[in-house]
Amino acid sequence: MAGDTPLIRVEGVWKKFRRGELHDSLRDVIPMLLRRATTWSQPLSSEEFWAVRDLSFVVEPGQALGIIGPNGAGKSTVLKILSRIFRPNRGAYTVRGRIGSLIEVAAGFHQDLTGRENIFLQGAIMGMSRAHTRSKIDQIIAFSAIEEFIDTPVKRYSSGMNARLGFSIAAHMDPDVMILDEVLAVGDYEFQRRAFARVKELASSGMPVVVVSHQLDRIAELCTSAVLLTRGAMVCQGAPVDVIGAYLRGASRGGETLAADTPVVLGGATVLGSSEVRSGGSITFRIEGDAGDVIPRHVEPLAVFVRSAQSGKIAFATGCAAMNVSLGVGRFQLDVTLQMNVQPGIYLVDTGVWDRAEEKQLMVGPSLTLRVTDGTLFMGEANLNPAMTLVPLPAEAESVHT
Repeated sequence: MAGDTPLIRVEGVWKKFRRGELHDSLRDVIPMLLRRATTWSQPLSSEEFWAVRDLSFVVEPGQALGIIGPNGAGKSTVLKILSRIFRPNRGAYTVRGRIGSLIEVAAGFHQDLTGRENIFLQGAIMGMSRAHTRSKIDQIIAFSAIEEFIDTPVKRYSSGMNARLGFSIAAHMDPDVMILDEVLAVGDYEFQRRAFARVKELASSGMPVVVVSHQLDRIAELCTSAVLLTRGAMVCQGAPVDVIGAYLRGASRGGETLAADTPVVLGGATVLGSSEVRSGGSITFRIEGDAGDVIPRHVEPLAVFVRSAQSGKIAFATGCAAMNVSLGVGRFQLDVTLQMNVQPGIYLVDTGVWDRAEEKQLMVGPSLTLRVTDGTLFMGEANLNPAMTLVPLPAEAESVHT
């Protein structure tokens, strides 16, 4: 039935916590309960704070939502509400279907039970029959790659082993919805690769997925949409690349004039076409601004920097002066085309006006976010478009080797 379709819906959810709350006597508990009963709509007390504020979103079948933001933004709190670990103070939420979740490494594991016994325990918690769990156990153990230790108590497992087992259980118990917190960054490289492939498989099968991760390139590749949280509130929601761009530019002062004597004022920047391109492909963006009558020779009127969002390293830099391009006088529109011979990932294109003589920035221009996807395979940071030609040996040289 349509009403049984797996779905995640959050509507106006608020969640607050109290700093240092501890009630160890009846004298403390009774006033606390009375205060909570009479101050529902009043402002927070000095000891309280909102971890989540007025949050709303919907994740339908076949959609994967990425939640990003700085530490302390409320991302994990949202997932714990969806997993029914926390109850919101206000608002409502619906998670329709069986939940497969991994919120914390080893969450829900009984430390004195073995890995095998914890598989059956987690299956029971998820409402699975013992027979159904038994039918899945071989897949779970094989994916977790801890066959040698499956009958060892999990209290002796490393954090990586706990993560592998926890994820494998959540991903193989036929969940209707999947909720994951930073699991794509836990464990060794091989596990991360297989976990990511498994989540992509589940999402492409039509399962609603919500994932929190600081691996922004993974969010861009896996998710159909994303939300950015800051101090518990949603800053923006939309396509992953756009939301990631808003996050990365959060500390930027784009459009800010740093010096009164800047000869160029930069306005907007727009990607012409898609902001995603295959490695080795070209992408074009347009920059608008106003140029003054006189631009000193020591000023770069429009500098362009391409840097990796993951490492922050500058992959490429150029500018109008370097390209011998004149902006003219007054209003201008400048199209810039770049061949993205770089590794797949998220890249920022920053613009600005620079005084090379004094080594200072006169203006911080607009910034763009690009996503480079898999293209021609190469090693290193940049593709130098190598060419190899086998040169035939002279006839007398060939005879030496015969």
